[in-house]
Amino acid sequence: MHRLALLLAACLVVGPAFAQTASGTKPKSALDKAVVEDYIRHLFVWGPQISVKVADPKPSELPGFQEIRILATAGQASQELVFYASADGKRMIQGTIYDVSKSPFEADLNKIKTDLQPSFGEAGAPVVIVMYSDFQCSYCREEGRLIRKEIPAAFPKDVRVYFKDFPLDAIHPWAKTAAIAGRCVFRQKPAAFWDFHDWIFEKQGEVTPENLKEKVMEFGKTKSLEPVQLNACIDNKATLAEVDRSGLEGRALGINSTPTMYVNGRKLVGQAPWPQLKAVIEHEIEYAKTHGGGEKCCEIKLPSPLNQ
Repeated sequence: MHRLALLLAACLVVGPAFAQTASGTKPKSALDKAVVEDYIRHLFVWGPQISVKVADPKPSELPGFQEIRILATAGQASQELVFYASADGKRMIQGTIYDVSKSPFEADLNKIKTDLQPSFGEAGAPVVIVMYSDFQCSYCREEGRLIRKEIPAAFPKDVRVYFKDFPLDAIHPWAKTAAIAGRCVFRQKPAAFWDFHDWIFEKQGEVTPENLKEKVMEFGKTKSLEPVQLNACIDNKATLAEVDRSGLEGRALGINSTPTMYVNGRKLVGQAPWPQLKAVIEHEIEYAKTHGGGEKCCEIKLPSPLNQ
């Protein structure tokens, strides 16, 4: 009886191991990039038309878990996901880790650069809005109209607005050229940029890839812009690097649609109705009053003791 018990115990230990070796399989692990890609494709129904890149696991802020970043792209569309894999590779968690000693928006705020960008509103305002927009996007047109009308009227000293180019040229054939032209206007006469912003959205239905430059030149005459300089800037794409830099920044933030805006780092995707946006702004103003100035968003100051 004693020998029979030992034999049964041996079978229980050796049997599964033998079966695993015979089948040639091994346990799946979230630390295996191929396993993760296969799992994620199945989870989100991502077919072969979507490129999926799984980064090497790296230590995370969550003890006992490895951070795994996944970038999915299809043409100009992209999406980045962050997962956390357990040390044994058996479990994955998707989510955001928050450090309660820091702003919940710090990671995005660190990516947003507003120096030398078109802006309006009070310098040093407690609320900063950064808009990523496309001049050929109809939703951007409506959001742009709302921002330009409502913000100065409701919050003349409490909000500063910055504009960032994010042309979706895969679906909007003249958006990038318009962004280049807008930057040319801003480079020559910064105060005229917002006139250009309002004008091109108003003319959106009339503009084509063929007549864009002609119309911009006509606009330039109404603002006393030097025509030779403006013409050369557009033809030579002198501001292309600025537009591309803004686009890269947007993609680093995970933006894949317009309009997208950040209110003190808080991301709002799509056309925000005024009651919703107004409520968010009011919340940020009140938060700033009770938390020593609120979030430190997007302001670059000269290195003077007066600006400390």
